[in-house]
Amino acid sequence: MTENTTPARDDSTGAAGPGAREGAPRRLRADAQRNIDSLLDAAKTVFGTSGVDAPAKEIADLAGVGVGTLYRHFPQRSDLVKAVFQREVDACADAAPALAAAHEPVVALAKWLHRYTEFLAAKRGLATALHSGDPAFDALPGYFMQRLGPALGSLLQAAAAGGEIRADISPKELLYAVSHLCLPVEDEGVAYSQRMVALLIDGLRYGADARPTHDSHRPKDRARANGSPSADGR
Repeated sequence: MTENTTPARDDSTGAAGPGAREGAPRRLRADAQRNIDSLLDAAKTVFGTSGVDAPAKEIADLAGVGVGTLYRHFPQRSDLVKAVFQREVDACADAAPALAAAHEPVVALAKWLHRYTEFLAAKRGLATALHSGDPAFDALPGYFMQRLGPALGSLLQAAAAGGEIRADISPKELLYAVSHLCLPVEDEGVAYSQRMVALLIDGLRYGADARPTHDSHRPKDRARANGSPSADGR
């Protein structure tokens, strides 16, 4: 049996790939899925260092596969760019419920926003393609808001309900505010962006309905929410 060369799903979005029958996605062989995962990891790294026009061989070599495997799974460069972007969006969105289950609401919110800054740093490597006007990328802004809006909204709602932050900020407003804070600054990296986001989180407390909750004011969690090194989720 030869490797499935037209995957019905990319590894993170569940979107049908080339040749897939609508409503009937095929399951990838384990080795094909590993190749896709490796290619997406490699592409994210290479796009960040060499740009979206980096040679296919550079991506394939880093992934440990042949160039032919890259083109079988992602025939066009836009296919690869979209898959990298969507996987990063999915990973960021999926972090929200996990953080909410593990931390007090305001701490979960702070950790997620720091995770979001990491996504924005990775997205910079895709900027040339995403802003190129290529219609292949037209649906990505909608996908971004569709996945990240509800994820952030649930965290904001929980933190506001506990009286930890103000309740008049929308997910869209905060997503865009953090994006602007994370615009590249010469000689500064993601740590700088996370410090700026920590200041924004402090600002969200202004005007909060500071009602005491059972243990939402624990010193350890409040220190994390204020942007200590542990607030980036690591």
